[in-house]
Amino acid sequence: MAYRVINRTEYRYPSTVSASFGELMMLPRDLPGQRCLRSALTIEPEPGDLRERVDFFGNRATYFAVLDPHTRLSVIADCLVRVRGRRAQPSSDPIGWEQARDRVRGARGSGPGADLEALDARQFVLNSPLVTLSTQLVDYATASFKPELGLLDAVRGLASRIHRDFEYLPGATQVTSTIEDVLRCRAGVCQDFAHLAIGCLRSLGLAARYVSGYLETRPPPGKPRLVGVDVSHAWFSVFLPGTGWVDMDPTNDQLVDDHYVTTAWGRDYTDVPPVKGVIFTQGDRQDLRVSVDVIPVSEDGIVPEDAESSSDNEASVSEP
Repeated sequence: MAYRVINRTEYRYPSTVSASFGELMMLPRDLPGQRCLRSALTIEPEPGDLRERVDFFGNRATYFAVLDPHTRLSVIADCLVRVRGRRAQPSSDPIGWEQARDRVRGARGSGPGADLEALDARQFVLNSPLVTLSTQLVDYATASFKPELGLLDAVRGLASRIHRDFEYLPGATQVTSTIEDVLRCRAGVCQDFAHLAIGCLRSLGLAARYVSGYLETRPPPGKPRLVGVDVSHAWFSVFLPGTGWVDMDPTNDQLVDDHYVTTAWGRDYTDVPPVKGVIFTQGDRQDLRVSVDVIPVSEDGIVPEDAESSSDNEASVSEP
């Protein structure tokens, strides 16, 4: 499977912005089962400085500086990505969840029994800006993590319960909402459900990380695929000692497969927002418009006839 992914992000400002400095995480990373074949960023106004780097977690991060006065900032990320083999994730449990917890806790970096992979995973058991360990999360997770249950089965059960217990409701939370906010209102979006699952896993001593990316939206049989209905997506990964990281999507209650494209991962959303930065302006608000298309294509970028898009929709979000 190959996808052309187009992320169009536009900021509009009521007052002139004298300068914008930002960092983008919109370009897919290469990893087992995924390869970015082509990628391009178009920024308007044209930046005076544009540089790409690899961050601490191995993500592709692009720094830009727009130094000309402007009232509009447009960013378009256009990528061709091949995704293959994600269905090969384990179908049965290679390890119990208590064993996995103990392996991460006892991981050593040198000497007999050194386990560098588990040692590296330990950073994903700690608190992070939007994920705080708590007894409330332990209480919620315990119903899924019975003694001696396999880790993968337990995580699947947790994702299913989040999918069942919480309503997907855009606008119910903000990007800075805490897990306590989500537990209180029993609603949220994919970012919230990923944070909730991560908080449950870390509170039990398991390693879990936040993943951002894109998901192909498949229309009902006989219905055309609409352009713009796709948005940036988020899910989580859990560390299985001896196997590696396994991705789970609680929003859709399923293992991540070849219909997903990964851009970045970190401790939580604050490590991997698509856009972050600073602007210099007298204004006190901005209008953000985001449109994301995930289009199945052949690897030379030609769109098959049955995947042609039929309309152009746009999602709009206003932020203070």
